[in-house]
Amino acid sequence: MDKQRKYRHELKYPISLGQGQMLQNRINHLLPMDVHASGSGKYVIRSLYFDDYEDACFRENEDGTDPREKFRIRIYNHSLERITLECKRKERGMNYKTACPLNLEQTRILMSGKPLPDIARQPPLLQKLTALMLTRGMRPVVIVEYQRIPYVYQNGNVRVTLDSNIASSSAVSRFLDPVIPTRPVMPLGQQLLEVKYDEYLPDFIYRNLQLENLRQTAFSKYYICRRYTR
Repeated sequence: MDKQRKYRHELKYPISLGQGQMLQNRINHLLPMDVHASGSGKYVIRSLYFDDYEDACFRENEDGTDPREKFRIRIYNHSLERITLECKRKERGMNYKTACPLNLEQTRILMSGKPLPDIARQPPLLQKLTALMLTRGMRPVVIVEYQRIPYVYQNGNVRVTLDSNIASSSAVSRFLDPVIPTRPVMPLGQQLLEVKYDEYLPDFIYRNLQLENLRQTAFSKYYICRRYTR
């Protein structure tokens, strides 16, 4: 792996709503909430994912290809004030994410499946996506939306999140609409625990995350949402 890149551990565990409430009761007084969480302690994440004419991202996820990358445009709480293009790279079980901001005009062009003009003046990440759109037919394919309860801890750059109401939508042209048609993709009463950290996970956090029958999984929101919309 490129030593100049900051790769992170990312562990995922499907849990029940009851287990999620138990974890919240444990860590509410141990870890602060992410400052971007609203007064309710949660926010909505909506991502527009891209794939090429061979559905390579979908197939690489299915095959466990290493390394692999996925491009997405992301907004929070359906707000258009902050729009971000991200590329998430998975390598040897760890993740690395690069990002750059988008304005509304750029977002609408990319949503339509068209590359941006004046690409030489754009950030490297946007140049890379444009190259893939021109050479690999990269285009928007699915929307992933869910609610997140986020906790953070500075030492170890730890994030503990509880994701619920994970849903997919094929209405990619409506990505920026306040309300879009969606389809749930997880069993009723199930949510996803994610634990992300850099070099180490503090012991007191590890102990308080222990649950009976906790099982780590290679869960991909993009992959499962594509399965329900293909």
